[in-house]
Amino acid sequence: MFVPTRQPTVPVRVRGVTVGGNAPVVVQSMTNTDTADAEATATQVAELYRAGSELVRVTVNTQEAAAAVPELRQRLSDQGLDVPLIGDFHYNGHLLLRKFPRCAEALDKYRINPGNVGKGANHDQNFATMIQVAIEHQKPVRIGVNAGSLDPELLSALMETNAKASVPQPAQAVFLEAMVQSALRSAAAAEELGLRRDQIILSCKISRVQELVRVYRALADRTDHALHLGLTEAGMGMKGTVSSAAGLAVLLQQGIGDTIRVSLTPDPGSSRTVEVRVAQQVLQSMDIRPFLPQVTACPGCGRTTSSYFQVLSQEVERFLHARMPEWRRVKPQAASLQVAVMGCVVNGPGESKAAHIGISLPGTGEAPRAPVYEDGVQVTTLEGPNLAADFLRRIEAYVARMP
Repeated sequence: MFVPTRQPTVPVRVRGVTVGGNAPVVVQSMTNTDTADAEATATQVAELYRAGSELVRVTVNTQEAAAAVPELRQRLSDQGLDVPLIGDFHYNGHLLLRKFPRCAEALDKYRINPGNVGKGANHDQNFATMIQVAIEHQKPVRIGVNAGSLDPELLSALMETNAKASVPQPAQAVFLEAMVQSALRSAAAAEELGLRRDQIILSCKISRVQELVRVYRALADRTDHALHLGLTEAGMGMKGTVSSAAGLAVLLQQGIGDTIRVSLTPDPGSSRTVEVRVAQQVLQSMDIRPFLPQVTACPGCGRTTSSYFQVLSQEVERFLHARMPEWRRVKPQAASLQVAVMGCVVNGPGESKAAHIGISLPGTGEAPRAPVYEDGVQVTTLEGPNLAADFLRRIEAYVARMP
């Protein structure tokens, strides 16, 4: 199994979770509730956390939201959920963190956008205030630069310098350099103010895949700070999922990234946990971290005119999802389980042998029997109306025998 070698970064502790260093890549998500509604926000945080989000970020944009954060923390504690909570601050974070010290204490990390902390002298003063609060409460900080809210004064200065150069760079190259410099300068300023290096995480998020790759490569080359990855404003559905996977996979393959978020626009009324599952699947597809047993299933062709292998594949997926919470408690190694559900004799036996447990269903014209393989060896042949139930029982028994 190939696992990308991680570029070394300084580890940061966030309420018991380590980001960076030799720690596994961490999955993060964000709520879309009004944080002032502590009950609704606690419900969504709990849902995200139970789905596998190891860090959860909440918006803290108003006095009401800041005042609700301690209640949010208490509601989660009452459920026995020790969730690392991140406060997302823009424009007024320096005011809210000072005015609501219980909010500052209840959060486990602050996210500061250096492009949204004020202009001129106010920029430095407001930024310093937030860092001072972090130091007082011993909280780590993510300095999160976003393309859509880049510090205009820094960008203007770099554009002016570039215009005077003998060989000017393209405007987009200067823009990406401004993002990197914004993160690095802000991190240096935070350290000068007294925030420790192991309390700082950096990010430079943008919404185009190739630009995301370029900016993070540049950032990783110039700092050993822990890095948070994410394609910001990725979009909806397939576009958002594919774009996020493409950008994250390239960087993770190069060993860049300590925590990731998939910023999907959810369908109206749909669960926010989709972004968690996509992030997990990216990591698992690249053999970086296992989260859930994986099913190998063929796409179907003229040899698989029956839809039964599709039905069985779906049934196996549902079964694995339903059983994993219990397996995670008693058989956590089941997260690495590989199951094959194949539709004909061409690739069926080979793929089934390659999986931990697999079944090769009969295709068009084949005998109506399905050999089952465990660890490369045929162990039985299933047929008849109870085939699906029998195969699920064999999966259950296989997991029970796992060391």
